[in-house]
Amino acid sequence: MDQLKPNPANSSPLTPLTFLERAAVVYGDCTSIVYNATIYTWFDTYNRCLRVASTIKSFGIERGHVVSVVAQNIPAMYELQFAVPMAGAVLNNINTRLDARTISVLLRHSESKLVFVDFHLQSLVLESISLFPSNVSRPILILITDDHDHLDHDSWSLDFLETYENMVKKGSPDFNWVRPESEWEPMTLNYTSGTTSSPKGVVHSYRSIFIITFDSLINWYVPKQPVYLWTLPMFHSNGWTYTWGMAAVGGTNICLRKFDASIIYNSINRHNVTHMSGAPVILNMLANYPKAKPLKSPVQFLTGGAPPPAAVVLRTESLGFVVSHGYGLTEAAGVVVSCAWKLKWNSFPATERAKLKARQGVRTLGLTEVNVVDPETGVSVKRDGLAMGEVVLRGGCLMLGYLKNPEATSKCLRENGWLYTGDVGVMHPDGYLEIKDRSKDIIITGGENVSSVEVESVLYSNPLVNEAAVVARPDEYWGETPCAFVSLKEGMVMKPTQVEIIEFCRERLPHYMVPKTVVFMEELPKTATGKIQKFNLRGIAKDMSSLPGATSRM
Repeated sequence: MDQLKPNPANSSPLTPLTFLERAAVVYGDCTSIVYNATIYTWFDTYNRCLRVASTIKSFGIERGHVVSVVAQNIPAMYELQFAVPMAGAVLNNINTRLDARTISVLLRHSESKLVFVDFHLQSLVLESISLFPSNVSRPILILITDDHDHLDHDSWSLDFLETYENMVKKGSPDFNWVRPESEWEPMTLNYTSGTTSSPKGVVHSYRSIFIITFDSLINWYVPKQPVYLWTLPMFHSNGWTYTWGMAAVGGTNICLRKFDASIIYNSINRHNVTHMSGAPVILNMLANYPKAKPLKSPVQFLTGGAPPPAAVVLRTESLGFVVSHGYGLTEAAGVVVSCAWKLKWNSFPATERAKLKARQGVRTLGLTEVNVVDPETGVSVKRDGLAMGEVVLRGGCLMLGYLKNPEATSKCLRENGWLYTGDVGVMHPDGYLEIKDRSKDIIITGGENVSSVEVESVLYSNPLVNEAAVVARPDEYWGETPCAFVSLKEGMVMKPTQVEIIEFCRERLPHYMVPKTVVFMEELPKTATGKIQKFNLRGIAKDMSSLPGATSRM
């Protein structure tokens, strides 16, 4: 068989953009996007993306140029996930909650040639551009207006070359979109979520995005034509690839610019939502909404990020949400480890099922291998659910590397063939992975390792606690001690004291794991993707290190 080799017919580069092309044929008259009074079909969406892509090309954008988007979950944001790469450019979604200085740094680092700007965020982006040094060329700016608000050129800033809707109007529906010459070409550039002080630009190829999109649909058992509510920011790893995935299955995208628990519940009932995603903070929001009523029909909810506390899973599922927990990272483009459910677990008590769902689980089909190893030796840890090590991955959905950062790339993508995640976990005897912490979040007190996630899980089981996060507080004697930051549920007359919270933990944890300090806050600081900003909390705990443990309220 040596004479049989790849040929042009069987080696076309993989690209998820073909999903939209197919959707226009198979689901052409079916609803693709719903946003306020705006409704599009899949034929409309394909047509609009072609028009925008052709106009992008007319601005002189070449293959490999970076095009950035700063927008909320609105129709244009969804369309640009297709239109930008259809023009041959590299898509760069930017976190809308970053400050102007950080956005300015990212635009310069990526050498972005063109920036699409949500009308509501124009002052933020204009400020970021004003911070450019005089010798650095500025990108072209395009203004995205809302719900077809057509503005006269005199009514919007001259800093913007054009509006998005005018680009749609001027573009060609017959545009021959730019297909990748190689599936290894870069397709997306996403900067890490901002939970670290030095965000890195993660570059993914068409190949990795194609693989993870297929994988994400199969892993979550997404059927044809689901109704997907966008509570997960599209700028966060391209909405875990469900931006392209919804085109593959002809789903309906329910877009929300902003939301709270009331809006989410109203949207679910109004549009008969079947699927939604988000960080555990969204689950917590839904579970603690005082006017929440059981859903008319089940809604599949995929959560990721920090492990969802069992108590939160239990409360949410009692309302009718079917919670699936996945683990992923920007470097993997989406969910690559999930808690594959076994039928026999359905007979377990509800509390036990919730604990199982809080585990990350096993690799998805698109990932080649996952392991937990000693970060120094690379040797696998014991599969006893106790021995902790670093989580490592390998597979075709992993990133090409970090933009302009070979040192960080080589540190993450090691020569031994593994991607080192920086997450600390254990492997259970049944082969299921459980994340214990980020490596920087492990608390070492008196020589003992404390998983902040385990302590947080106990805090969330307290019926008075709304949110909880545990970080290290420097201590002269112990080195570090656990410091808990807690927000309480609304409407309480009698609020718990620090002593009561500590006693609650002491009854359920080994003494060395019990928080020595409790700080009460109105709300815990979060990133735009719903992750609690532990680096901020660590700074507060460090400033408190010279003070004796005492009840604190902020």
